[in-house]
Amino acid sequence: MPKREKKSGDRLPKMKGYIAGAGEIVEQDVGDTVRKNFMPYAMSVILSRAIPEIDGFKPSHRKLLYTMYKMGLLTSGRTKSANIVGQTMKLNPHGDAAIYDTMVRLSRGYEALLHPFVDSKGNFGKAFSRDMAWAASRYTEAKLDSICKELFQDIDKDTVDFVDNYDNTMKEPTLLPATFPTVLVNANTGIAVGMASNICPFNLSEVCETAIALMRDPEADLFQTLQAPDFPGGGQLIFDREQMGKIYETGRGSFRVRSRYTYDKGEGCIDVTQIPPSTTVEVIVEKVVELVKQNKLKEIADIRDETDLNGLKITIDLKRGVDPDKLMQKLFRLTTLEDSFACNFNVLIGSVPRVLGVRELLEEWTAFRVECVRRRTYYDLQKKKEKLHLLLGLQAILLDIDKAIRIVRETEEESEVVPNLMIGFGIDEVQAEYVAEIRLRHLNREYILKRTEETDDLKKEIAELEGILGSKAKVKSIIIRELEEVAKRYGKPRRTMILYADEVEEIEPEEEIPDYQVNLFFTEEGYFKKITPLSLRMSGEQKLKEGDKVTQQLEGMNNMELLFFSDRSQVYKMKASDFSDTKASVLGEYIPARAQMDEGERAVYMAATTDYAGFMLFFFENGKAAKVEMSAYETKTNRKKLINAYSDKSPLVSALYVKEDCEVLLTASSGRMLLFHTGQILPKTTKNTQGVQAMNLKKGQRLISAVAYAEGMLKNPGRYQKKLPALGALPDGEEAGEQMKLN
Repeated sequence: MPKREKKSGDRLPKMKGYIAGAGEIVEQDVGDTVRKNFMPYAMSVILSRAIPEIDGFKPSHRKLLYTMYKMGLLTSGRTKSANIVGQTMKLNPHGDAAIYDTMVRLSRGYEALLHPFVDSKGNFGKAFSRDMAWAASRYTEAKLDSICKELFQDIDKDTVDFVDNYDNTMKEPTLLPATFPTVLVNANTGIAVGMASNICPFNLSEVCETAIALMRDPEADLFQTLQAPDFPGGGQLIFDREQMGKIYETGRGSFRVRSRYTYDKGEGCIDVTQIPPSTTVEVIVEKVVELVKQNKLKEIADIRDETDLNGLKITIDLKRGVDPDKLMQKLFRLTTLEDSFACNFNVLIGSVPRVLGVRELLEEWTAFRVECVRRRTYYDLQKKKEKLHLLLGLQAILLDIDKAIRIVRETEEESEVVPNLMIGFGIDEVQAEYVAEIRLRHLNREYILKRTEETDDLKKEIAELEGILGSKAKVKSIIIRELEEVAKRYGKPRRTMILYADEVEEIEPEEEIPDYQVNLFFTEEGYFKKITPLSLRMSGEQKLKEGDKVTQQLEGMNNMELLFFSDRSQVYKMKASDFSDTKASVLGEYIPARAQMDEGERAVYMAATTDYAGFMLFFFENGKAAKVEMSAYETKTNRKKLINAYSDKSPLVSALYVKEDCEVLLTASSGRMLLFHTGQILPKTTKNTQGVQAMNLKKGQRLISAVAYAEGMLKNPGRYQKKLPALGALPDGEEAGEQMKLN
């Protein structure tokens, strides 16, 4: 016989309190462990804790509200919150703190719901504040809000199923027979295991109208009645039809909500009074302070939380000359003053989690409500039938009251009274029991006639109830009537303003560009240099490529925009700040490469501007001149390249950027010169205009030069000043020699 292998436990003495196998290591499959231990927990969290059901409530909400209903807090005055919490623990054994937290979030004081279910008194905190804690339950009072009448209407008429509580000592409802779609009216958020739910609130009146519209026409357009979500904290919802349609259709998606503000010009401050539901006052203030410390918000002098009994208020003091609207656009981009709300309409339908769109959700609610109304109608029908049955028995003894009295009096044993009445009047046991229980003082013809007069009314009511049970259309008409009453009684105007996405001004983020004086150099070969005045004073001669020369030298600022015109009628836009500061001893940046010009394309002229004021002047070989407003090259977007920058009908001789009209000296290949004032040429907004004839040229001649005239360039300028168009004049003597040097 093989020897048994000893285990560690075998060596231990068999003493009192010893547990066999304790400390023994046993191999176990991880998958089995997860299935046995984790899966029941996960299912419990999903089905009994985190995900709301079609009535719009999680179990914790439902247990609390039902407890308050059974305490009579729908019609009576408030009671201490601690009392409510204690009573709720009979249904919800999760500790007083969790129950009180649930009650706080359902309360009017907390301001988290469009239509609060708990009428509160005392400090219940605020949903928009992280640090504003609510008072302990012993200091606050509460009762059910009047809207809860719609939650518990006919709950005692078998409209919903009841189950035992955790210790089988009480009954509680599995759902509440709400007469309106609470699941869409009040926000609901829950995180389960492997899934979550996040339902945004909608306006009560709009939800009721939409539910009615879908009952009448299942294909109704939801946007006709349900504009967009509506939050208790207000704010501005940026509405995108396509985006919102996806949410309505699938139950998933997101949209943006931004704060509302006013500008107090007298105080020079912005007052933010409504913020998105997904943030808090403290988060916003802390973020703004952080950005100010990082020098990303230089426009703000101070920010403070001025929330008080009048409501939420964040005050932002502005520095002198700051545009409040532009600052708010910046704050929307950098802080949670504008935030996204992600929707996930995950709801338990028949104990199965399903993500539904608005249409499907309202269809499921309608089916649930139809069942509630049918069960209520059936309950009322049975009660009326029972009453009619009793009254018919009572009517039978009306024929001979004396006989009924004699039967009762002459029956020797009490147990025989009911059987004898059944035999004497031909009624059943229930009717006989009812007759036997009538008091002696009621055994008169007047009492019995009054009771039996109800018989005809009961028969009509029973027929009406049976008609309702047999007609789905009648059931839906009842639901529609109830929805109309709820909307009329509890409906409120929208709190959240709707901004249409295509109307919202989106300001592109602007980088902080350091602004300082610079000298800009542009060469004939297309090289560019940006040199600071200090560096220029300390430098020697400009280093240039062999055969190259500086054609333009400008004094400007680092924030200027540079327009490089090419020889192919195109212009390339860049910023001076895009280039690094350099020295005179380097060649500089080669613009055709930096601007990614087309192969073989050359940069021929540089214009520098900050405000796009003035004109561009273009002079062509055929003697024509074009004057184009500089604003024609300004673009709202960051376009780097513009085509058709000037006319390509004749080769470009020269381009000039002038802030205001000036005198220009033209020189033709014949040697003739023409001096004229640019005011003679009318400006055009069309960039590629051919312009007007400035210099008349004879056959075989062409324009070879156009320069801005400076005092002293000509000894006798009057000789060359002509009215356009003109041939110009030939220079004489020494002036001709000077011009030969210039050209």
